[in-house]
Amino acid sequence: MASTVMLSAAASVAAQPSVRSGPDWDAIARCESGGNWKANTGNGHYGGLQFAQSSWVAAGGLKYAPRADLATRKEQIIVARRLAAIQGMNAWTCASRV
Repeated sequence: MASTVMLSAAASVAAQPSVRSGPDWDAIARCESGGNWKANTGNGHYGGLQFAQSSWVAAGGLKYAPRADLATRKEQIIVARRLAAIQGMNAWTCASRV
């Protein structure tokens, strides 16, 4: 009986949603690119978060792909976190709107 209670408690804790900390990158991407993580519209900004190429390079994006639109969503978010640490959230106009 004790093991059943412990398992039920563990399952209950595991089922609770995690608390999001930091920016909502999916919401920012929806605002910046319509949520298209492969966006390349010819405007000089790439990927879901619309990285300028110079920002992509400065934040270490070349580790993942030559341009943001060629990287995965997860990789773009990793680079976005680095860029935010370097220059704050000002890189994304939409960040103040979401």
